[in-house]
Amino acid sequence: MTGIRIGCIIGVWVLVLAVAHSFSQEEMRFVDNSVFEKPVRAPAIFEHDFHNETAGLEDCTVCHHLYDEDGKLVEDESSEDQSCSECHSTDGSDSTPSLRRAYHLNCKGCHLKAEAGPIMCAQCHRTEPAVEATEE
Repeated sequence: MTGIRIGCIIGVWVLVLAVAHSFSQEEMRFVDNSVFEKPVRAPAIFEHDFHNETAGLEDCTVCHHLYDEDGKLVEDESSEDQSCSECHSTDGSDSTPSLRRAYHLNCKGCHLKAEAGPIMCAQCHRTEPAVEATEE
């Protein structure tokens, strides 16, 4: 009986890890723009792992940040398990920038500060070849 329980526990963990991996950002190729009813541009090309390796980013909270109710950054807490649109709506609010503004502030802001990486629209939002945000 104990062997069956251990086998079940191992099986559940394997399943959990497989599902978690399938939703990981390792295979991410584009920023998901599916929350926008009528996107103005193609989704931004963003190969997650390639970007982080090239930029030397090891701290996930640089991009995957969390803020408390008072608008203060929560140190050492990550929002990796959430999509950006869970905190940033398409319209934004007085205390939270819109999703589009949050992407641009975070990504372009970092690129400007580092003096590296794309900052012009067409450098990220490429129309050739035509792609779907949810591809892959």
